[in-house]
Amino acid sequence: MAKVINPDICVIGGGAAGLSVAAGAAAFGVPVVLIERGPMGGDCLNHGCVPSKTLIAAARHAQAIRAADRFGLLASEPVVDYERLRTRIHEVIAGIAPHDSVERFTGLGVEVLQSSARFVDENTVAAGDHLVRARRFVIATGSSPAIPDIPGLDKVSFLTNETLFDLTRLPARLIIVGAGPVGIEMAQAYRRLGAEVTVIESRRALSGADPELSSIAIAALRHEGGVLHEATTILAVERNSGRVVLRCENGGGVFQVEGSDLLIAVGRRPNHASLGLAAAGIDHNAKGIEVGPNLRTSNRRVYAIGDAAGGLQFTHVASYHARLVLQQMLFRLPAREDRAIVPKVTFTDPEIAEVGLSEAEAREKFGAVEIIRTDLAACDRARTDGVEAGLIKIVVGRHARILGVGIVGPGAGELISMWSLAVANGMTLRQVRGYVAPYPTLSEIGKQAAISYYAPLAKNAVVRSAIRALRYFG
Repeated sequence: MAKVINPDICVIGGGAAGLSVAAGAAAFGVPVVLIERGPMGGDCLNHGCVPSKTLIAAARHAQAIRAADRFGLLASEPVVDYERLRTRIHEVIAGIAPHDSVERFTGLGVEVLQSSARFVDENTVAAGDHLVRARRFVIATGSSPAIPDIPGLDKVSFLTNETLFDLTRLPARLIIVGAGPVGIEMAQAYRRLGAEVTVIESRRALSGADPELSSIAIAALRHEGGVLHEATTILAVERNSGRVVLRCENGGGVFQVEGSDLLIAVGRRPNHASLGLAAAGIDHNAKGIEVGPNLRTSNRRVYAIGDAAGGLQFTHVASYHARLVLQQMLFRLPAREDRAIVPKVTFTDPEIAEVGLSEAEAREKFGAVEIIRTDLAACDRARTDGVEAGLIKIVVGRHARILGVGIVGPGAGELISMWSLAVANGMTLRQVRGYVAPYPTLSEIGKQAAISYYAPLAKNAVVRSAIRALRYFG
């Protein structure tokens, strides 16, 4: 007979979003049940952010060895011990894993059920030999790699982010289907580690980013030897004599791409198929569970957060969502998701970071806006570090309000934090102009951009004063 438990909150999913809710609720002494069928930590820890950024860090060091002669050092082609790199990736995962473990959360007072979850009615979830009847439920089941409908793909072995980091050898010729952030990040990383890399994309590469910014990162990939085919359709895929062969077509005609390994990186799909959502009266579609601005589903007892909610797919969004639902569940305070304040970072080299409205979005919403562009080359630190390409782009509205910011350059993901604060608090360029930036740092470029906005105004004011003086004395 099933054991019935009645916590205040039942969290389904032990990834970044679910763990944040469970830890936050437990910290206030609220009874919490957490249900997770797979490894704790979810995609970010086990297959996503942590292993990919570890790989990217190794690739950055490899490229630094290759380009050392620019700094008066002896350059050489790096020797990559891929088995040691793979070991390091898994050591980094293992070092973080205890923070997300069953043992830690049990110690926090969370009851962890390692099982699949399924709604049996609007108020009950079945998990193994337990029935959970909670006051509130939070669905945080994340997402998995989407697999495109390409003829022949079902007969060919391929990699996704869930299997890529288990490779014990460096791919000789890697083909990547998909030029979103994951595809382009992995393309550059593996190219820097010594693999030949070809990327196939049906639309524009990094289509979710401002094209003025993304073009700089794409140019860097191509300069390093990565091959990118945009606006290209894959007609078929097959494995022939141990090689993966893709037959493709674009404006130049039909052509073939051959490789040793195939990585599919065309996006993600939500993990909600097995949850029995219909039994709970929860509306959903192929993109995710339908939620309102407060992240509540059509069943008022149930919230959906993170990738499960079908919106922005970032770990920091998962944490943001967790805060919003805890605010409502624990303190009865209203909360609404504001996607404009969420920064986005693509970890290429140079990095791309954006927050707020893009130029296109701002023009569509407000019509007339001003755009400030300042090249990173205007910053002394960029010159000392040998930065060849980079840009900060600020979208400015009425009264010099900062509507959005995009940065492409080294450390853009770090530099965007200040601008995220500015956008979230409706700050103006006048406030940014007034802060003191340390010298020499790349952060100076933001202050320079703010000053450049006011320079014409100051010049006009001087001219007007001179005209008034001439009139007075004339």
